[in-house]
Amino acid sequence: MKPFRSYIKIFLLVASLFSFQACTDLSQHVYSVTPIQNFYQTPDQIAAGLAPAYQALTAIAGNPSNVFNLQEVSSDEVIVPTRGADWYDNAQWQQLWLHTWPTNHNVVNGAWGDIYNGIGKVNFILSVVNSLPNKPATIGEINAELKLLRAYYYYLAMDLFGNVPLVTDFNTNPNTVTNSARKDVFNFIESEIKNNIDSLPTNVDASTYGRVTKWMAFALLAKIYLNAQVYTGTPRWADCIAACDSIINSGKYSLLPNYFDNFAVNNSDLVGSGNENIFVVPFDKTNIGGDNMEMATLHYQSDKTFGLSGSPWNGFSSTADYYAQFDTSSTYSVQSGELLRTYNDQRTGQFLIGQQYAIPYHYPPSTYVDSADPSLALKDAQTGLSLKFSPYVLQLSNPADSFRLAGLRNIKYFPEAGTAGSQSNDVVLFRYADILLMKAECEVRLGINLPDALNLVNQIRERAYGNNLHDWTIANLTLPNILAERARELAWEGFRRQDLIRFEVASGTPYFSAARTPAKPADPADHHLYIYPIPAQQITSNPNLKQNPGY
Repeated sequence: MKPFRSYIKIFLLVASLFSFQACTDLSQHVYSVTPIQNFYQTPDQIAAGLAPAYQALTAIAGNPSNVFNLQEVSSDEVIVPTRGADWYDNAQWQQLWLHTWPTNHNVVNGAWGDIYNGIGKVNFILSVVNSLPNKPATIGEINAELKLLRAYYYYLAMDLFGNVPLVTDFNTNPNTVTNSARKDVFNFIESEIKNNIDSLPTNVDASTYGRVTKWMAFALLAKIYLNAQVYTGTPRWADCIAACDSIINSGKYSLLPNYFDNFAVNNSDLVGSGNENIFVVPFDKTNIGGDNMEMATLHYQSDKTFGLSGSPWNGFSSTADYYAQFDTSSTYSVQSGELLRTYNDQRTGQFLIGQQYAIPYHYPPSTYVDSADPSLALKDAQTGLSLKFSPYVLQLSNPADSFRLAGLRNIKYFPEAGTAGSQSNDVVLFRYADILLMKAECEVRLGINLPDALNLVNQIRERAYGNNLHDWTIANLTLPNILAERARELAWEGFRRQDLIRFEVASGTPYFSAARTPAKPADPADHHLYIYPIPAQQITSNPNLKQNPGY
């Protein structure tokens, strides 16, 4: 059986030949492929048949996707400032940062479309496979896998939009579709997970890489329970702990020694060698494009530092306030006449700061050249200024030459030499480190098992530092500190908006709604901005949809 990523590649190569519109006549004659009634009978056929449902994830996980933009640019983690005429784009990036998005915002509508594209493909495949006259022997497992994948799509819809349509039948008349309450969507997701989890595979190997497993289902269950107070008004901390324990006690996962290996160009090669990534979306520079973070964040001349085949776009950045949560203490050494700086906390190396040089940036980025021959110092080709990244982003828009260098650039998904976007790093949706932090947070919130919570957080910190010299004590085990630890460990992984809202709802302290530099005032007191509007474009298409309160 081929690795599952191969089926996604095959599907993408032939996708233009197929349509997944709301067609109910499946009786057309087929001459060049296996007749549908004889398909879904072998493991290879099943994997190929399910691939379109997974392929829809590439639009969601491909960085920076519409979903990523809604989760991160609306938080304090990622900012896309307008540099002269670059990155204005009808103010859409500024609106996300300022929380002033209109109901017809292009990114909001794009995220809705990406999510419901995935739901539609799952519903279509469920309709096809369950209508076969000769159903495969594994029909129960196929249904469970598809329903859990659909539950993931609905989790994103519930998290971002709150009150969304629940459509589970491909033949549903679109004119009858209206919103379901957020709590009802939560209950649906929970029941889908519980009803199908025992039919999912438990093996963690190449055959399940990038696919739904029992452990992915527990991770999704933990996520909805972690944020249940936001979604339903009722905390579910103990249930989150139980879901996390199911993964921890399985013995299937552990922390990799090197933090950055989870996100490296060859991170798909890690299967079976200390798994940390629970659920990923495969990308490949040749056949599965869409992972473009290297282009979105790096400066125009960063191609010289990373050996890229094209000039990046100089956009996505982080600010000084966010970076202040990271430990920048370092040790220095000299190698081949170059001064090397090594961060004590390896995670800090995901951000580029200071002077950049025409020297290949080495992996992992926890160590880099801090100074070198001045003749190797890069300059901004347009302005002649030294290419020095500054953490200070004090305006949202500034035409000054120096503003082209404002903001820290992120290389967590390490750039792939020889590419200009569509890098081969598989994007991580759930990983074991997050499971440990979720459980620790819930134990602290309940005031139970604090030594266990301390041990869980210190596992994360010892991996980050390479020793136990920076372990926390019980006195350090506070909720604000856990939020900061999540900022360090999970930076740019798509959870920051969710984390800020959860901590704000649980404590009343303004995290998500607070004023921020640059330029963001405090949000309105009604908290309607915790969810995005139902896109105006969707309401125009279907007047049965009701707009979310406050919009």
